[in-house]
Amino acid sequence: MAAIGVFCASSQRLDRRWLDLAHEVGLEIGRRGHELVSGGGCVGMMGAVADGTRDGGGRTYGVIPQSLVDLEVADTKSDELVVTDGMASRKTLMIEKADAFVVLPGGLGTLDELFEVWTTAMLDLHRKPVLLFDADGFYAGLLDWLRGLTTQEFVRPSALSMLLVSRDVSESLDLLEASLLGGTVGPS
Repeated sequence: MAAIGVFCASSQRLDRRWLDLAHEVGLEIGRRGHELVSGGGCVGMMGAVADGTRDGGGRTYGVIPQSLVDLEVADTKSDELVVTDGMASRKTLMIEKADAFVVLPGGLGTLDELFEVWTTAMLDLHRKPVLLFDADGFYAGLLDWLRGLTTQEFVRPSALSMLLVSRDVSESLDLLEASLLGGTVGPS
């Protein structure tokens, strides 16, 4: 069993398809016997992935800052809910706790989390796989921009190649599991 950290949108105004996607990812995490490490919220895609994990029989570990607990958006159904003093400590604890990461569609906070876990992996501060879930080409523009940074030599090709990309839920978990078993993550 692995602890899978999922970064995603917590907006409550999302189209139903994004909530359904998050729930499906959570179901797959739970069905495969993994634990979810989430941002500890009960709203948006964050809440849907946690509910999906529990629906699939998995355990959930949430990390949430006190300020969001005060707004009453904490996932009180979480098997374990850790309250931190702020967003930075939340992210640090999630990175420490997770064995691998899935980045679902999201906004600025999700992008911040993506770049933090990916950069720290590239710097060999951890060897945890990072998967970008490119549902319906959500991240296509970002991936094109990153490829352009590589050709301009702002980003090393080895850094870009270590980012796993998938558009399929089952394939995403297969890639993470293979990376965890094979130890193939890390700079080359």
